[in-house]
Amino acid sequence: MLDQARSFLGAEAASEVIRIDVPDQGGDSQGSRQELEPAVPALQSGSLFGGVQGLLIVDAHRLTAGEAELLASLLADADLDSVSVALVAEGRLPKALAAVVEGRGRTVRVAKAWESTATAWLETEVRRRGIDMEPEAVGALIQRFGADTAALAGVLEQLEGQGRVTARMILERFKNRPNQPVFHYTEAVARGDVAEALRRLGDLLVHHHPLVVLATLETELRRRALALVASDPADLRRLAGAGPKDRWVDRVWRQRGRLRDSGLRRALDALVRADRVLKSMPEETHRVVMERLTVALCRWLTGR
Repeated sequence: MLDQARSFLGAEAASEVIRIDVPDQGGDSQGSRQELEPAVPALQSGSLFGGVQGLLIVDAHRLTAGEAELLASLLADADLDSVSVALVAEGRLPKALAAVVEGRGRTVRVAKAWESTATAWLETEVRRRGIDMEPEAVGALIQRFGADTAALAGVLEQLEGQGRVTARMILERFKNRPNQPVFHYTEAVARGDVAEALRRLGDLLVHHHPLVVLATLETELRRRALALVASDPADLRRLAGAGPKDRWVDRVWRQRGRLRDSGLRRALDALVRADRVLKSMPEETHRVVMERLTVALCRWLTGR
């Protein structure tokens, strides 16, 4: 998103750019937080040195209602020939500000990077840079860095001109693990893919406490229990209180035929025992407990 914003301001030939990072919600409703004050003269008077003034507001979704209304009124009257404004937001803009953007500006949506999109990006970058890389090495890079394209770009710079790049080279050279979405792990468990589930578990435990992973598994088992008693996907969505955009509903419904009552009971019992062990035994035992639980769930949730 920041790349898009900088490209826009560069195309507008902004001679100087004022960056404002909106802090977490706070302050009064009139929008008097000091971090935002430089936006007012920038929008009212433009550049002090001539040319186009650039204003970059990051995390604009954090603006309070009062701040958004003030900024919207300034943008409505701003001379866009002398000032260019880029708003970066990870969520919805406040209503008043969104209305001005719609009327005087344009919106560029940046899709969240997942491992699938990062893989396509990585393959394109490898070709563009002329790096001699075996296909398995691409997968190894995703394993190590996930969807962090900024980190991947830095790695590619290191690999340029180093000859044939192999998966073994990547795994031996880079030891970090991505802070990945937990659903990669639960998906592997649901498929019964033991090797993938254990690898994903190892990645998760770098950044998350085992009890956090356990809570996610509990949610997954609850969804599957509801799927066994639901009459159709719509009924499952109602029972689980899921929204219309919750894609897990269709996935769990498709997989319900593989799950038996006995397997679900064993999985729930194992979850309770694992919770007891994690809360009472030394930390050194936690990884082994989670690995054994993962292997067992891979079997029970696929009817093996």
